[in-house]
Amino acid sequence: MSGSPKRSAAYGPVHGLLPADTTEDVRKRGADVSRQIAVLPVGSFEQHGPFLPLATDTLVACAVAREIADAYPVHLLPPVTIGCSHEHAAWPGTVSISSVTLHAVVRDIADSLRRSGVDTLVVVNGHGGNYVLGNVVQESSARGERMALFPAPEDWESALRHAGVESSLLTDMHAGEIETSILLHTHPELLRPGYETSDHVADDRRRLLTLGMSAYTDSGVIGRPSLGSAEKGRELLVSLVDSFGAYFSMLTSGEGNDA
Repeated sequence: MSGSPKRSAAYGPVHGLLPADTTEDVRKRGADVSRQIAVLPVGSFEQHGPFLPLATDTLVACAVAREIADAYPVHLLPPVTIGCSHEHAAWPGTVSISSVTLHAVVRDIADSLRRSGVDTLVVVNGHGGNYVLGNVVQESSARGERMALFPAPEDWESALRHAGVESSLLTDMHAGEIETSILLHTHPELLRPGYETSDHVADDRRRLLTLGMSAYTDSGVIGRPSLGSAEKGRELLVSLVDSFGAYFSMLTSGEGNDA
C-alpha cells in the first residue's frame, strides 16, 4: 500500500507468527516459575471482506500474544490458524474445523505442556466464533487445571476507550475499525485498497447462528473499517498488554484457576 506506515520488525513473517526459540532456550527458562505460563494464539482462516487477508484473526491473535510475550515472562507458542468459521462459509477461501476438533486440539496442547512442566495455559483468541474456547477453559478450571481465555469483552472495551476507537463492540463485528487498525499497525502491506469505502453496519444480528453472515452483509464486512488507523492499532495492543497484567498476577499467585 502506498503511503502505509511501516510496521515494527517484531512483526516480520517469522518473528511475528512463529517463536524462534530453541529447545535450549526453553530449558534455560525452565527454572523460572513465572515462565511456566504458555500463551497460545488461536485464530481462524476466513473471509474478511475484499481488503483484509483470510488470516486476519490469526494475525491479530499473534500480535496480541507477541506483545504479551515481550512484556511478561511467558512461553509463546505458535498459533492455531484454523478455527470455527462456519458462519462465513458463503465466501470463498473460508476453512473451518469443528468445535469438537478445536476443543480437542487445545486440550491436547494443554496436556502436552503439563507433561513438559508448563502447567498454565493462556489462550489468546482472535476470532469471536471460537465459542468453544470458553468451554475448554471452564472445564479445565473445574478440573483444577490452570487455564485462562484472553482478551475478555471487558478487556476489549478498555482497549477501545484507550485507543479512541469510535465503533462499539456490537457494531465492530467483522473486518471493521478494530481489525483494520491492528493490521495497519502490524502488517500494513497485507491490506488491499477499499477499506476506506467499505463501511457496513448491521447491529441487529439475532439470527446469525442460523442464517450465517451472508444474511447481514454482501461484502463480508460488518463495521466501519474507514475509521481504522495504525495509531489506534498500536494503542489497542498497548491497552491489551496492560490488561493482561491482572491475568498474569492471578495465574502466578495461585488465587484462582479461571478468568
